[in-house]
Amino acid sequence: MDTRLLRTFVSLARTGSFTAAATELHLAQSTVTVQIRSLERELGTRLFDRLPAGTTPTPSGRRLLEEAERVLDAEARLRATAAAGNGAGADGAVEGQVALGAGESLCSSHLPRVIASLRRTHPGVDVHLHAAGTAAAMEGLRSGRLDLALLLEPEIEAADLVAQPIAYEPLVYVAAPGHRLAGREAGWPELADESFFVHEEGCSYSDRLVRSLLALPDARPRLTRFGSIEAARSCVAAGLGLTLLPQATLERQLRDGLLARVDGPPVPPVPVQLTRHRRRWISPAGQVVADELTRLIGR
Repeated sequence: MDTRLLRTFVSLARTGSFTAAATELHLAQSTVTVQIRSLERELGTRLFDRLPAGTTPTPSGRRLLEEAERVLDAEARLRATAAAGNGAGADGAVEGQVALGAGESLCSSHLPRVIASLRRTHPGVDVHLHAAGTAAAMEGLRSGRLDLALLLEPEIEAADLVAQPIAYEPLVYVAAPGHRLAGREAGWPELADESFFVHEEGCSYSDRLVRSLLALPDARPRLTRFGSIEAARSCVAAGLGLTLLPQATLERQLRDGLLARVDGPPVPPVPVQLTRHRRRWISPAGQVVADELTRLIGR
């Protein structure tokens, strides 16, 4: 069986759209249609119901999905074994490529030293780093585009993913040094009168902050969301308001006097969750990266 057909089947089952599957697989939509029809003929059963709102797997399609994912996982393992001697080079060193997804705050704070350490200790392991929010990273794990992901989330509620907290990231309120709340204690009523520059929707700690501010009676905080942590930091440094960010993303600005702490209401540290797909094989290179992430970030 041509495993390309299975890969197209899995993508279509997950996305529910011939257009989305074609985009994900970098194929023409007509090619996706032809491949699905070929697979249905080969298996002798209809795999999808074509509906105006999209495609839905038939009962046969749903039964076959997990088996198709296992076949693709076995193919990935076979290719890794053939290419790298079961994951090791001629001298026994682990080799291979690992796609790692993480939020912007972790990409800019912790991951450079992890990658630098891996280059010293495992030069044959090549880490491809992808900046991605929680939803995009989870989808990347499901599609196979990512091998591992680091998520700043209190919990990962997904039956097909396995998450392990490896560290806890403190959160810090900051303002410009000349701001009226810089270096001072501030409660929720004072914060609710301020402008806040927070991360995009879907960021767990930003969403929790926004809910807390909006829950106050007669609160009218001015909220601006950014997809970039750097944009939020720059607005705050310019004296335009406050933000709440992981401490690791603020250390240089605090040290250089560009930002100042605000002693706001306590917020729990957010877990750093090392996440993978439950049913996918982890290559030796992937295990090396997971171990190094745990060792360095979990200190």
